[in-house]
Amino acid sequence: MTDMGSSTEPEQLSMPVRARSGSGSGNAPYAIIETGGKQYRVAVGDTLSIEKLPIEQGSDITFDRVLMVGGDGSARIGTPLLAGATVQAQVEQQYRGPKIVVFKYKPKKRYRRRTGHRQSLTRVAITAINA
Repeated sequence: MTDMGSSTEPEQLSMPVRARSGSGSGNAPYAIIETGGKQYRVAVGDTLSIEKLPIEQGSDITFDRVLMVGGDGSARIGTPLLAGATVQAQVEQQYRGPKIVVFKYKPKKRYRRRTGHRQSLTRVAITAINA
């Protein structure tokens, strides 16, 4: 019999810590915008990938569908949109996402179809929140 160590406590596994961006901290202003049928929580300096927009790389864009602005101690919520609130962003890249394999299969019928799909996306960097 071998002695594995003098400690009687079980070994604890360390769980990976998920990194958080600066958008979730304290009183940094943030906004919730809607684009491409989805809602995003954004703060100044954030970079996010959204559904493709027909805009050239390097140009500026204004999101006027702002649902909520908060982070300065009080949140302003629209019904459904905030009047006069906008979010400024700059288009960094137009690209295509990873390939998704779609495999259709019917058992015992020799039916197999393999197709792929790559979504067109736009990467934007948030530059300003005007509330």
